[in-house]
Order: sequence, then structure tokens, then C-alpha cells
Amino acid sequence: MVIDMQNIPFIQQLPTLIANQIAAGEVVERPASVVKELLENSIDANADNIEIEIEQGGIALIRVRDNGFGIRHTELSSALNRHSTSKIKDLDDLEHISSLGFRGEALASIASISRLILSSHFHNDDKGYCIRLHSINTLLTPEPVAHPIGTTMEIRDLFYNTPARRKFLRTDKTEFNHINETVKRLALSRFDISFKLTHNRKPLMTLKAVATEAEQLQRVAVLCSPEFVEHVLRIDRDAGEIKLSGWITQPTYSRGQPDMQYFFINGRIIRDKLINHAIRQAYEDVLYSGRHPSYVLYLTIDPSEIDVNVHPTKNEVRFVQTGLVHGFLVATLQDYLAETSPNYLTSPSSLNESSSFPAKSSSTFKSSNPFNSFPSSPASAEINETAQIYQALKPEQFSSEPAEIPPLGYALAQLHGIYILAENAIGLILVDMHAAHERITYEQLKTAWQLQEINAQVLLIPITVAVSESEAEQAEQHFALFEQLGFEISRAGPEALAVRQVPTLLADMDIAKLICDVLADLSQFETSSRLQEHELEILATSACHNSVRANRHLTINEMNALLRDMEITERSNQCNHGRPTWIQLDLKELDNLFLRGR
Repeated sequence: MVIDMQNIPFIQQLPTLIANQIAAGEVVERPASVVKELLENSIDANADNIEIEIEQGGIALIRVRDNGFGIRHTELSSALNRHSTSKIKDLDDLEHISSLGFRGEALASIASISRLILSSHFHNDDKGYCIRLHSINTLLTPEPVAHPIGTTMEIRDLFYNTPARRKFLRTDKTEFNHINETVKRLALSRFDISFKLTHNRKPLMTLKAVATEAEQLQRVAVLCSPEFVEHVLRIDRDAGEIKLSGWITQPTYSRGQPDMQYFFINGRIIRDKLINHAIRQAYEDVLYSGRHPSYVLYLTIDPSEIDVNVHPTKNEVRFVQTGLVHGFLVATLQDYLAETSPNYLTSPSSLNESSSFPAKSSSTFKSSNPFNSFPSSPASAEINETAQIYQALKPEQFSSEPAEIPPLGYALAQLHGIYILAENAIGLILVDMHAAHERITYEQLKTAWQLQEINAQVLLIPITVAVSESEAEQAEQHFALFEQLGFEISRAGPEALAVRQVPTLLADMDIAKLICDVLADLSQFETSSRLQEHELEILATSACHNSVRANRHLTINEMNALLRDMEITERSNQCNHGRPTWIQLDLKELDNLFLRGR
């Protein structure tokens, strides 16, 4: 090979402008990225009032004003230098990051691709100062300026000197929508801050600082829609070293896209695979395929337990104890979702509250009188006896005290062999009897399955699973876990596993693929629920086949027995696929249907 020595490039230091523009490529994807960086700086400066002015989708102008503690006039020039920050000073600070910004790259990167004006009045100074920067290579001296305590960042002509980047931008409307979403996320993260957003001098968002939970929900309703708030469950679980709070939606309120999902860790908005996996797993038993839950959740954890220095946009984190966080999220959300049953709706007022369920409960409901059989089944005598007891307890007329009436009231009739009509203290109840019975049967099957020893069968011919050497070693570390679930697995070589026993429920599955999928989960999340998921799918199918079908005539006694079981069964507000099992029409709604009182 012939080498042309004259064409071998020399190693040299990048010019400051080029280095900053390369950094800007990582930090500033679009105008919304600039807004995010500036707002995070304002929040870190303890501002409680922030105004954002946008023109032409952020291309012409981005102006962010805050009433934070400001920047010393002697530090204005330094603030625009790369890797200049007041957030961290040493390694210990880096390992305990509590601020939103810390890299010290944002302002220098933004200044290298725009015309920037920085004005600030430090809270101890007698006046404000301003610095104008049209070239990162130009050293400017701060000038006195009239300015209230706080800081104003003005960014004009974004990407004016990097046309290759500018051509990838979308329409002004699209770019502003991204900015609007950025402001929404930060407004959800800090209820104690007022936000005002204008576009082309038109006010589009004005949010006052709020403190109480009711006021916070009002802000959530503005940002996420009133429908979201009408279907939320309040979350509040403190495990000492880790805490989860916020709101999730009931499974019956799901969306076709994951577009209403906001998760914050120590106040920072996060898009994380581990978090998404844990929340999906928590909802898997109550939400049908292709649908997505909505939530606004806040995780609080010791800063030393997470690494936020993973990506320039700071949207990703890495946990020290991955399995602990994943397990805590799944268990907490599953506990609250289990409380979605009519048992919590015991008064007329509770139906009109946005958060009808308790903040925390460890109760586990067991049905002593399951509605799982009909006159043709051997257990019919017990069911009918139970139903007769319920019927005997029904008063001649409803008492004026709502607490004396069960949440789902008493059955009146069956409609088209599909729905049960019942009357409670609030009005009319409509129940989808198949959906309701399917959930009851499913929960009973799960309880029985969890209490009994797992049935397993020994394979006449072991199944050989081809894996990598690292996967084989990982499987070996988790043989005890597989054994608990009914598997018997051993090493069959450096890159092979031998499966000699499988749980009976999974005997017809593709065992090799299942084992590989579990190992992939263990590698990424340090936990896996795939085996349980498949077992639950089989139980759900069994529950569906063994539930009352449409056009099956039920007696009043049987209908009341079903209503009582719904009230004491976890997750009975929705069927196994996430559809509602019952709805309530109160007297006011019924009066409106017939124009009564008009």
C-alpha cells in the first residue's frame, strides 16, 4: 500500500466556534431545545415567575424572563463560555446533582448559532447589566441597563450561521407545538412557579403558581385535559429511600398513542426504557393490546442513586439499583390499580370527585361468595343461597342514608340478556354482565394459581436453547428464579442451556424463545415478568371461556350476587381487556335526558 504522506491530516485543536457549534448539534436540536435549556436555568435560579415570548416558532425570537436571583455582572461574560457552570464544583457535586442544568454547555452552544442578548440584575447589585453577543469570538464588556432583579435571555435568528441545520426545521406551527410541549412538561414539574407563554404576541398559556392538590389538579386539567383529571387515581407511596406520587388514569381511560405520559425524577422530565417497561407491566393485567395509559408521576430518590449525566439532553438516567426501582414502580402501581372496584364508591359525592379512591391501601379483597356458577353447575345451591341472603337484605324502599345501600345497589332487571340494570342511592347502574363476570372469574383463578404449588411436567427429551456465553452465565445466576417458576434448567455447554422441566401452563409455548426473552429482560432490567405474563394470558383466556355469556337469563338473586362480588373484587371496574364493566347515571343526568325541571 502506497501512502501519500502529504495528505495525512495533522491533529489540531478545534476552533472555539466550531467546537461550540458541534456541541450545539447535541444540545440544540430545534427551538424547543433552546427553550428547555433557558427554562431550566431560570428554575435553577429559584425563579417563581417565568415569561416566555416566541416569534415565528422560535426561529425569529425566543425571549425568557425570570425573577430569579440573577447573575453577577462580573460573571456575565463567563456565563457564555463553554463548560462554565455554578451548579457543580467537584466530583462529589457531580455524584449528587440536584439541579436541572449542570453541564455548562447550553449558553455557549446557543450563542454560537444565534444572536444573543443576556440581561440580568443580580439580587445584591444596585442595577442590571447587559451583554450582547453576535459572535462567540467577540469579547464584550457588560453594559448597565434598566432591569428588575432576575434574568432575561433573548435569542434571535436561530441557526442564522448554520443553514445546514436550519433546513431541517419544520413549519413555525410545528416548531411552536414542540415549544408548547416543553413548557407544559416544566409547568407540570413545578406547580410553585407561574408560567406565561406567548406566540407572535398572542398569549396562549397563563398559569399561576399553585399549592394545594385541588389547585394542582386544575393545572393538570388545563395542560392534560379535563377528561384526564376525571379518570385519575391519586398515587402517594413513600418507601423511605424512594417515593412515588402523582396521578395515573384508570384503565378504562386509555389512549391509542403514548402521548400523555409524564414522568419526573427529582423534578427532571425523563423518557426512560426502564420506567416505561415498569409502567407497562403494571397495567398489563387491565389494559388491552395497543392501548396506552396516561399519567403524571413524580419519583423522588437520593441523587446519588441515579446518574443524570448520560445524555446531552439530560432526558435519560441510569439507576444504581435498577431492580429496586423497577420492582417498586410495578408493585406500587399494581396496588393502586387493584383498588379500581365499586367498593370505593360508597357515597353520591365520591362519584363526582376527580380522585375517588384512597391515597393508599394494602387491603386484599377476597370473595367468600363467588358468582362463578349457575343452576346447571354443582355449586348452584351455595350460589343461590348467597343470592337469597342478598335479596332478603334488600329493603322495601331505599333508606335516606346512602351508606346503607351497597355501592352498586340492587338489581332491577336484565336487558337483552347482556346488561344488568340496578338502582343505587345515586341513580341507575348499568353492568355488562359478561365483562364483570370475566374479571371476577379471572381474579379468582389468579388467587388459586398463586396459592397452589406450581404444577410442572418433566420433559422426556430436554429442550436445548442456544445462547451466548454471557447469556448462559446470566441464566446460571438465575437458576433459582427459574426453579421457583417451575423450570429446571442447567448448562449444556459454554453456549447452550438444557431445559428439563417446564410449568404445565406453559408446556405448549415456544420454550426456547421464552427463555431467551427472559434473559434479555434480565440483562436490561435485572427482572422479567414474561413467564408470569404468559401464564396470566392463559388464565385470562380460561376466565373468558368460563364466564357467563350473552343471552343467558339470570334471576334477580343471581344478578344481586354478581353485583356483590363486583364490589369485593379487585380491578372489577374494568374487564381483563380494559373495557368498563359498569357505568353510573345519576338522577341529574337522567333528569337532563327527559328535560325535567325546564
